[in-house]
Amino acid sequence: MTTPAPLPEDRAGAPLRAVVTGSDSGIGAAIAVALAGGGVDVGITYHSDEQGAERTAAEVRELGVTAAVRRLDLSDLPTAAAVVDELAEELGGIDVLVNCAGTGTAQRAMDMDFDTWRHVLSVDLDGAFLCSQRAARRMIEAGRGGRIINITSVHEHAPRVGAAPYCAAKAGLGALTKVLALELAEHDITVNSVAPGEISTPMTGQEDIDPRTESRPGIPLSRPGHAKEVAAVVAFLATPAAGYVTGASYVVDGGLLLMGPQAGTILTDEKWRSP
Repeated sequence: MTTPAPLPEDRAGAPLRAVVTGSDSGIGAAIAVALAGGGVDVGITYHSDEQGAERTAAEVRELGVTAAVRRLDLSDLPTAAAVVDELAEELGGIDVLVNCAGTGTAQRAMDMDFDTWRHVLSVDLDGAFLCSQRAARRMIEAGRGGRIINITSVHEHAPRVGAAPYCAAKAGLGALTKVLALELAEHDITVNSVAPGEISTPMTGQEDIDPRTESRPGIPLSRPGHAKEVAAVVAFLATPAAGYVTGASYVVDGGLLLMGPQAGTILTDEKWRSP
């Protein structure tokens, strides 16, 4: 019988190190800051918004921990995944990986060319696979366990018109999460996904908007979510309190999946509330 890896609270006060891909803005930035607030050193990646990444890094450092920044282009695979190793070297290791970088489309499948399809799959699924491999190898070698948290979407679970490659990639990432949870459990590495619904971020065209001011009649909580509400769930999964949680998908969507993605974002009144 193998000796189990120590739980995070048994690590004699050693600081945790996390890499959060796509943390130059939106959900990724909120996650980086939330982890930093818990005393975690954070590696930050960006694709094109270097200034955004540096803003995230500044917020992280203000919380008294280390921030390291690298550019990550997940359309350049497998080479680009080496950034995980670079950040782990700079931070002195890696205990948490959050795969948050992603992209999508708004085009029907019959109108889509293959290059568009492959680009979304490369960024959203292939990139997460390769980054997870890199991080897991280091976690296994260190022998301290670890956490891999994949940011999927409600479209891990339900389809949406005009989002064929995005839905396919997120559903695939949800299944990959479960396989990795099985395969890495013997190393005390947990693997979970967090599936946001509509969140007020640059990706949804709602940067710097207070979601409480936006009406969404088709969502049971009647509004979009805030990036910090997603980050709070990710932060929980990175703590010792979540040490026995693996292979799970945490939906953060204000009840959207209960309505279905089409109805949740298109309904203009709340007549559905009446029996």
